Amino acid sequence: GKALPIIEQERITNFVGVPTQSWDLVNHPDFEKYDTTSLKAVGGGGAPAPAALVDKVAKSIKKGGPQLGYGMTETNAFGPGNLGKFYTDRPTSTGRAIRPMGVAVWDPATKEVLGVGEYGEIMMSGPMLIRGYWNRPDATAEAIENGWLHTGDGGYIDEEGFLFIKDRIKDMILRGGENVFCSEVEGSIYEHPAVHEVAVFGVPHERLGEEVAVAIKVTDGASLTAEDLWKFLDGKISSFKVPNHVVIMNEELPRNAAGKFLKTALRDMVASGALTPTSR
Repeated sequence: GKALPIIEQERITNFVGVPTQSWDLVNHPDFEKYDTTSLKAVGGGGAPAPAALVDKVAKSIKKGGPQLGYGMTETNAFGPGNLGKFYTDRPTSTGRAIRPMGVAVWDPATKEVLGVGEYGEIMMSGPMLIRGYWNRPDATAEAIENGWLHTGDGGYIDEEGFLFIKDRIKDMILRGGENVFCSEVEGSIYEHPAVHEVAVFGVPHERLGEEVAVAIKVTDGASLTAEDLWKFLDGKISSFKVPNHVVIMNEELPRNAAGKFLKTALRDMVASGALTPTSR
């Protein structure tokens, strides 16, 4: 909430941060009390933005709209971007590549370039890439292959060249042979009006390998139970993607210094018993 008076007083034009910070801004109970008409764009990067956030920003920012960029330290923060009608029409896309950048999707096993709509690892190339890691030739060789940077992100490119990031490859939940992308599940849960913060993560399961779990911070003054969530998600996403373990929290979810949710910490808290989910 501290950002709102600053935006009004200083006539800030761009609000840049991770999606959770944009979500906090437009959903703050005092948002309508301040003049935010100076804002031309709200967004940033660092993580996929749920479609519900894109819609909320588009409706809340009177003279601007949502924006999203995708870059890494290794690309000098240069990468695909999405904004305006392109973004509201494709709220789950991070946009198209901008020359001279090259973006492709590789099969992680064969290293072959995949076709339209095929899921694999997102790769980047171009003059904006780093030359390498300082005094770490092995790490450089692992990260950059034939001029292409391994991003560690999984996704696909559609027929119009728009890039869709599904999740960090290492964060994808493998449940009984089925791939579950945390960002997709989070996006569906964010559509519930009682939900303020969401973090989906995997927990070990003896037979399936992993099961889907979620931690939710409920909007102040609202109420939500695991049963409410299961009913809400019924038919919205595939049954194997619906979290079997639900933690409802009254305090904010743990974050790192950049504002990203600490899913490993949540997973460890469930494993240690510090958090007790409702399970089915």
